[in-house]
Order: sequence, then structure tokens, then C-alpha cells
Amino acid sequence: MILKKLFGVLFTLLVVCLALILGRLLWVHYMNDPWTRDGRVRAEVITIAPDVAGLVTEIAVRDNQWVNKGDLLLQIDPEHYEIAVHQAEATVAARKATLAMRQQNARRRADIDSLVVSRENREDASSAALAAEADLRQAQAQLESARLNLKRTRVLAPVDGYVTNLSVFKGDYAAAGAPKLAVIDAHSFWVYGYFEETKLPHVRVGASAEMRLMSGQTLQGHVESIARGIYDRDNPQSRELTADVNPTFNWVRLAQRVPVRIALDPLPEGLLLAAGTTCTVVLEDARGERTWWDAFWQG
Repeated sequence: MILKKLFGVLFTLLVVCLALILGRLLWVHYMNDPWTRDGRVRAEVITIAPDVAGLVTEIAVRDNQWVNKGDLLLQIDPEHYEIAVHQAEATVAARKATLAMRQQNARRRADIDSLVVSRENREDASSAALAAEADLRQAQAQLESARLNLKRTRVLAPVDGYVTNLSVFKGDYAAAGAPKLAVIDAHSFWVYGYFEETKLPHVRVGASAEMRLMSGQTLQGHVESIARGIYDRDNPQSRELTADVNPTFNWVRLAQRVPVRIALDPLPEGLLLAAGTTCTVVLEDARGERTWWDAFWQG
């Protein structure tokens, strides 16, 4: 009977000790190991704004469609710009004719005896030829500009990627420089992991990283860089450019989160990756070792 009670007490103490040890290890893992649940998939989003204004006559893509670099996205009415090209071509032709006439006059006056044509007339004829040549170059520049504007009526995809949140339609008026649609660069995905400042000593550039998406899929990568500053919300700059120190101080201090940029290794075949999704980020320890938690679960 006594042995049975003693065994029960020892077993209880053993369970309590194991629970304390496990709780301590979990606490150390949570507080110190380089991992975070606050990871975000990011990508470069290119806002497409036409360089010229006009009515949209054609939409060549659909929402969420894949496009290759150089594919047509939308067409702006080219009629006004075609007319501008014709006008510029006519101006160039007129300037060429004027230049030919001025040069011919200058040569003719240069060949005439100085007793018939004064030196001043010769210089005037030469200056007129130079001015005509400058007018021709100006007209040629205007023609190049008109041709460029006509070319820019075709809005092309600047990168390989996906059209997203398409909200422009045929018949809309496109203003020059005003964004009309966005393309997500398919080759620019990365992950931002927001790590607590207490874990930064365990983070190093080049460390391998594992991203666990909420969909259950896993990505591999490595730490590319660590942010060197975040905004101080409690001490903004005043209008006089001096520090505006908050007179109150919270006794409960929360660790700030610092962005760590993670470059992705080649993605698994068929993976659908969307910018803005969340993930858990687990890094290799700064000593080049896996955390005890990952070693325990992964063997």
C-alpha cells in the first residue's frame, strides 16, 4: 500500500517536472527562436498609366489574365495622333524645301562678284540658310514626337505577370499619366517576415528560411536583407522640426517588429502564389543550426 502511494507521488512529480520542462522549452522557443507568424507575401505591382490621352477603343486583356512582356493591354484612339504625324511630315517637307532654297541662294550670292552683291547680303543669305537648317531640325524633332505619341497609343505590358483588379472599359477616357490598370510582376515575389526585436540577434543575412503558407504549402528561401529602421509612432517630428516626445509612457513594453526581406528559391511546380497572403516564417538560427523545435518535429 505504501509502495503504491509512493509510486503515485513519484509519477505525479515526474509528470509535473516534464510539464515544467516542456513549458520552459516552449517559452524559450516562442521568445527567442527566429520564427514569426507575421509573414506577408509581396510582389512588385506596376501601375499602368498611358503616356497619351484619348478614348479607349480596345481592351485586349481580361482581369487576372497572364500577359507576356510587350503584349497589348489597351488601345487608345489613334486618329488624332495619326493626323498630328501627317501634319509634322508636311512641316518637315516644307522646311526641307525652304532649306534647299536658302542654301541655293547663299551659294549663288557667294559666287557673284563682290561688286554686284555686298558682303552684308552674302552674310544675310548664309544666316538665312543656317536658320532654315535649324527650323528643319525642329520640325524633324516634332515629327519624332508625333510618331512617339502615336506609338504610345498602344499600351503594352512592361513585364511578364498578371493583370489585376481591371477596372477600365472600352469607351473610357484615359488621361495621360493617370493609372488605368495594374500588372503584378510574376518574377518579383518575395516575403516580408516581421520579427520581434528580441529575435533579431538570431537573424542573419543569407540564413535559410522556410515559409509555411496558410494553404498548407511550403516555400524555401533565404534572408536577403534586414530593415535598418521603422517609424517611431510615439515620437513624431513636430512642425518646428524638433522631437515631439509623448509625455506618457506605457509600462507594458511590446517588442517592435522589424521587417526582414526574404528572397524565394525556385517555386514548386503548380504553386499559386498571390501577393498579400500570409505565412509563418521559420529561419535558420544565426549559429547556422535548426531550432530545437524544428529538429524535434522534423527529425
